[in-house]
Amino acid sequence: MRTLDVVVVGSGPNGLAAAVTLARAGLGVRVLEEQATAGGGARTFGGAELAGSAPAGPGESSWPVLGADAATGAQLRFDLCSAVHPMAWASPFFRAFGLADRIELRTPEVSYAQPLDPRPGSRAARAGIAYRDLDRTVARLAAEGTAGSASDGAAWRALLAPLAENWQAVTALAMSDKRGLAGPVGLTPGRLATIARAALDFGPGLIEQGTSAWGRRFAGDVAPALLTGVAAHVMTPLPSLAGAGTALLLGALAHAPRGWALPVGGSQAIVDALVADLHAHGGEIETSRPVRSRSDLPRARAYLFDTAPGVVGQVFGDRLPARPRAALRRHRFGGGAAKVDLVLSGPVPWAVDDVGRAATVHLGGTREQLAAAEADVAAGRLPGRPVCLLSDPAVTDPAREVAGLRPLWAYAHVPAGSEQDVADAVVGQIERFAPGFRDVVVAARCVPAARMAAHNANYVGGDIGAGVATMPRMLAAPGAVGWRWDPYATGVEGVYLCSAATPPGPGVHGMPGWHAARRVLLREFEIRRPPSLAPEGS
Repeated sequence: MRTLDVVVVGSGPNGLAAAVTLARAGLGVRVLEEQATAGGGARTFGGAELAGSAPAGPGESSWPVLGADAATGAQLRFDLCSAVHPMAWASPFFRAFGLADRIELRTPEVSYAQPLDPRPGSRAARAGIAYRDLDRTVARLAAEGTAGSASDGAAWRALLAPLAENWQAVTALAMSDKRGLAGPVGLTPGRLATIARAALDFGPGLIEQGTSAWGRRFAGDVAPALLTGVAAHVMTPLPSLAGAGTALLLGALAHAPRGWALPVGGSQAIVDALVADLHAHGGEIETSRPVRSRSDLPRARAYLFDTAPGVVGQVFGDRLPARPRAALRRHRFGGGAAKVDLVLSGPVPWAVDDVGRAATVHLGGTREQLAAAEADVAAGRLPGRPVCLLSDPAVTDPAREVAGLRPLWAYAHVPAGSEQDVADAVVGQIERFAPGFRDVVVAARCVPAARMAAHNANYVGGDIGAGVATMPRMLAAPGAVGWRWDPYATGVEGVYLCSAATPPGPGVHGMPGWHAARRVLLREFEIRRPPSLAPEGS
């Protein structure tokens, strides 16, 4: 039986990033994927494919096949998990890979928006709008505030402008393995100074917005709501350091040169580019190949798992030393996300026009309302008005509209393992800020949090972040108490973890896979110089 160099279990962006890196180094690589298609949370399905992507279970709504164009055969396409991708151009891995040269990324005029209820005694609709243009954002925040909050625009600039201007260093810092900052290009004095400056800009804002001090910067309610909506990209009680770190990083990228980009055609474009490169360098992918035990694995010199940490314990439990085995058992998952896909007969009728120019909208109201809903989730209660993230891809990619219908993508934060169908709650949250929305809804389908793992086994209980969102968890190895120098090693020789459960954490950026792969090259194959990832001929 042939012994492979490397087997990668799981074909999400991290697994594919690892596989591409290793294949480009000349190694024989095979990727095993449990689902019928590669891509993990970055898959895009046609309506018929989505209906058949996993068997319906309790609480999972039925899904009609809609939006097919009789002339062309085109179908509406739905992103399974991720839809909007600031890291598609900002991630150090994707920059090295040249993703922006391989696929078309489009950026909306408005990176994200946060609608709010009218003020008491008024019927005027309100919203925080994060334009890609920082000056325009600042001017609107100053104008939106109450009489005492005219300074909120300046406060927004002071917090985010230094980070947006230094976005490359900020991203390198946030996306590092938190052990070494050298990366593949070496730690030159100039680069060290740049990263140190980014840390000095990032650190104070992290402490301020991640603690009880988060109310000191802004006088009104629009700016803090706008920032808190970004923090809600991680499911955690607020304020929190993990939420603040997410808000500062993604908030800065919203005002950076390419904003919050969407791939034309859907997230699958990212996966397809990675798969094409892997195949071009001799790598293989086998789909419909679950791994439950060592007997499911081909012989190989090294294994990388883009999976929930428990899979490593399940497969290699009898070979794991006691402490790593106990650490994996301690790994905790966070709150759940229930996915809602909708088919619309027209654009969302937002009460504030500029909300309709955003490809991403955060729903939940003011900072206090968002925090209350997240506290309910953490306590195991289903919020009456859950925090929702919404994406309308046709805003930047008109071809996503087919036969007069368009897809709408949404998540609602719910308690872990919830079986509740939240389609009506999500529609209600949208209707709250877009009166008449129900009139354009043709169909809605919910995948409850309890069913999310049927579509992606990493989403245990609906946790799309692969673990509870805390700063220690984003720094340490999965389940570890205290600090472990190598968060990708598992305690079994030649076996590594490279999923979102490892630093720098969740997101479509490929960084855990890249970090882990470079360790494998050095330790298992004595390859000290990582390969170039750039497109051939560039």
